[in-house]
Amino acid sequence: MEDTNNQPESDEMRIVSKAVEMLKTVYDPEIPVNVYDLGLIYRAEYTVEDKTLHVDMTLTAPSCPAADFIMEDIRQKLVSIQGPEKVDLRLVFEPEWNQDMMTEEAKLELGFL
Repeated sequence: MEDTNNQPESDEMRIVSKAVEMLKTVYDPEIPVNVYDLGLIYRAEYTVEDKTLHVDMTLTAPSCPAADFIMEDIRQKLVSIQGPEKVDLRLVFEPEWNQDMMTEEAKLELGFL
C-alpha cells in the first residue's frame, strides 16, 4: 500500500523533472545551447499547496535582444505541464550570470573546453 504522505513529494519531483525537461528545449536564438545547460535557470520548484511552478531565471546579459522571445517560449512550455495551475516565472539578475554556470556539455558545445 502506498504511503499518501509521500505523494506530494513525488508530485513535486515529477513536475520539477518535467519542467527541467521542457526548459532544455528552449534556446537563445543566438546561442546553440539550451537555457538550462547555459546555467540561466536559477530555481525550478513546485509548491504543492498552491499548485504553483516557480522558476527564477536570468539572461546572459541584461540587454539581451532575445529576452522577450526566450521568456515567452519558456512560459508557453511550462504552462503545458500537467499539474501546476500557475507558473511564476521571474527574471532575476543576481547573482550575475557568468560562463562558469554552464554545464560541461554547454562549454564543450561553445568551444570553451
